[in-house]
Formats: sequence, C-alpha cells, structure tokens
Amino acid sequence: MHPVLFKIGPVVVHTYGLMMALAFLAAMVISKREARVFGEDPDKIADLIFYILLWGVIGARLFYVAVNLSWFAAHPLDVVKVWEGGLVFYGGFIGGLGAALYCVRKRQIPFWKSFDILTPALPFGHFLGRIGCFNAGCCYGKVCDLPWAVTFTNPDSLAPLHTPLHPTQLYESLANLALFGVIMAVRKKKRFEGQLFWGYVVAYGVIRFLLEFARGDERGSYLLGLSPAQQVGVLLCLSGAVMLYVLSRRGRREVIRG
Repeated sequence: MHPVLFKIGPVVVHTYGLMMALAFLAAMVISKREARVFGEDPDKIADLIFYILLWGVIGARLFYVAVNLSWFAAHPLDVVKVWEGGLVFYGGFIGGLGAALYCVRKRQIPFWKSFDILTPALPFGHFLGRIGCFNAGCCYGKVCDLPWAVTFTNPDSLAPLHTPLHPTQLYESLANLALFGVIMAVRKKKRFEGQLFWGYVVAYGVIRFLLEFARGDERGSYLLGLSPAQQVGVLLCLSGAVMLYVLSRRGRREVIRG
C-alpha cells in the first residue's frame, strides 16, 4: 500500500511508524480518561502507560526477531528499524504485562482495577497499529481469490507483490475495533476487578487463533500444527479462563463478607 507516507528532504515518514505513534497517543488518552471515570489518579496511570509502551515495543521486536532469526542473522542492523514494521503483538503483550506487574506493585496502585482501566486502550491501539501493518505490508495473508483480496504493488512493501492476498491486517484491525466497542459498552457492568482485562485476553486469544489460519507470512516453528502465535494464544486463553474463575470466586466471597 503506502509504506512511506511522505518525504521531506532526507526525512522519511513511514506510515507504520506514524500509526504506531498514534496508537501510543490514543492509549495514553483513553487510559487517563478511564482513570478519571473510575476514580484513580490519571498521572499515575500515565506513568504506568509509559513503561508499558516502552517494554511492550522491546518485547514485540524481540519476538519478531526470534521468529525471523535467519533474516536478522544476515542483517543485524535491521533489528532496530522498528519504524519500518515488524512488531509481534504477543511479544509486546508479554513485555508490557511484565512492566505493568512491576510498576503497579512498586507504585502501590490498585492492582486489578488498574489493569481494567488500561484494557480499553489495548484493542483500540491495536486497531490503529494493524492499519500501519497494512500500509507496511507486514503481517500479510495467504493467497486467495476472494472479491476483497488485496494486491500489493509498492516495491517497498513487505508483502509479496502482484499477488491477491487475504487482508489479514484489516481483519484484525476491524476485530479489535469491535472488541473495543464491546469493552466500552460493558466496562461499567463488571462484577469484579480484573474481569475486563482477563475477558479481553480470552477474547483476543480466540480472535488471533482463528486469524492465524489466514496468515501467509513467516510464522515460525509449528508445534502440533499450531503456529507460535496460536500456541501463545492457547496458553493465554487458558490462563484467562482460570483467572476469571479465580477472581470471580474472590469477588463473591468479598460480597458475602460485606
């Protein structure tokens, strides 16, 4: 599509980098707003977001490098070129989650409540990020003959050229936008802290598991017919289901004691 949005002299603005910047900005704005809605300090949440984004990008890039190790072994300097595309969501999720766990405990912010406050920003930021992927040509789909198949023609694109492909980037972008809408609709109806976050983990895990069947880019080493992203998705879905059960029981006990 449009890997490079525009050039001004030696300055090159990549569409992927711009969409990632917009995703980070949106995450900050949404999370600070949610903090106010649920009675928490927006500045503490903003600090938390900064570290989550930092370690999220690091984790996302490391996961991408691990999946495409042969390429980066031959082109080591390309490891730092994140603005051109090449971030794996699950790597970012794990990196960001680790940062969140550390910062929430250190800053003594309400634990699961903070995760719920941050949750709406995840699918909305991902919605914007996948638009960046579409323009960069990364995360492309398998060859198909569907009426809505997309064909990449820009020589700077990371996708195979002049071949009709599943627009998996747009599938996931729209799925994340729908997930954001659902979360915003039900967030004030949650019955216990942590319900939004772990509900999101399960829902996204299912979405990603299904979308992986249409992906055509390098998926890494398969295990039992499942790509690395599907393997991680299964683990997160199971973890999410267990945590929803545990936290719901804890919530019921607290209501009974109250």
